[in-house]
Amino acid sequence: MTTSIKRCMLLALLGCATAQAQIYKCVTPNGSIEYTDINRGSYCKSMDLPGTVIPAPPRRQGTPARSGSVPAPASTPGDFPRVDSAEQRARDADRRGILEEELKNEAQRLAELRKAFNNGEPERRGDERNYAKYQERVAGMRDNIGRSEKNIEALKREIANIR
Repeated sequence: MTTSIKRCMLLALLGCATAQAQIYKCVTPNGSIEYTDINRGSYCKSMDLPGTVIPAPPRRQGTPARSGSVPAPASTPGDFPRVDSAEQRARDADRRGILEEELKNEAQRLAELRKAFNNGEPERRGDERNYAKYQERVAGMRDNIGRSEKNIEALKREIANIR
């Protein structure tokens, strides 16, 4: 291992040393050197590295300490702007109208796609002398129909979720 690589590894470990309690330099019987935070036996020696302990982040006042890595549930701050119920009903009505318009357009598009698909046997075009090109176009049409059907289902779910 070159000297520059060893230095880089040592610098990286020194950066980690501020967060770790102890760093060990282990020289294995075959001569390789490893730096670790785990004492692996008699061939490891404790390194005395200068460093500081990283303090835990400060807790917000009035919040209890939580165990594990589960984040605290989000809550609305007291100074968050509120919308009155009449305004919210108007917004919901606008949203419903937009979604219903999108649903109507998507249903119309689906009807056109199904008509062109012709139950799996669309009319062959002049540029499709090769049967593989025809099959590729039919597969694309089938994908477009499936996508349109999923869009319609999603729009219906979204409309049902409006209060």
